[in-house]
Amino acid sequence: MIEVSCYYSLSSPWAYFGGPKLYDMIRRHKARIGATLVLKPFDFQDVVPRTGGVPLRTRPEPRRTYHALELDRWRKFLGMPLNLVPRHYPQDGKPAGWNKPAGWMVIAAQERGLDAPRLSHALLRALWAEERNTADPAVRIAVANENGLPGESLSQEEDSPSVQALYKKYSDEAERLGVFGAPTYVLDGERFWGQDRLDFLDRALEAKH
Repeated sequence: MIEVSCYYSLSSPWAYFGGPKLYDMIRRHKARIGATLVLKPFDFQDVVPRTGGVPLRTRPEPRRTYHALELDRWRKFLGMPLNLVPRHYPQDGKPAGWNKPAGWMVIAAQERGLDAPRLSHALLRALWAEERNTADPAVRIAVANENGLPGESLSQEEDSPSVQALYKKYSDEAERLGVFGAPTYVLDGERFWGQDRLDFLDRALEAKH
């Protein structure tokens, strides 16, 4: 089995942009070499300041405006809807941890063998394209249900010891590996930062036999 790990937060527009291409790539390589994807939501706000990342809200104004410019370019290039200033993305990052429960729900779905990639993309789309507040448990439940997953039971598992232990494990792994941005894909310890590096990940998987 060849594992690709995806370290990210459920508030990353780049994870939203990269999702469809990543999932298609894994399906293709799964048929060829048994590649598998493990989604690893982690505590971005806690980890990246120690690994060299700079959260958007703390960047100087020129970098923030360039970030918006890049988002606009990519949404047009990919033909994916995205609001540059989504209503439910707190620009000041408050309350702290507002984006964590969505990641916990994805972990819960993955541990149950459900379609976690579908849920992950739906939650990111809800935040970035549908003006829905994914910090609200009712919204997460609704998004899960709309995508054929058991929203209520997944919501109840978000705070479970097993899900919380995995969230901490993924955060520890991200720090150990030197993950400083989201999404970061890892194959055999090699990092590929950003959805614009997916072609390089594809080539690395293609080289596997």
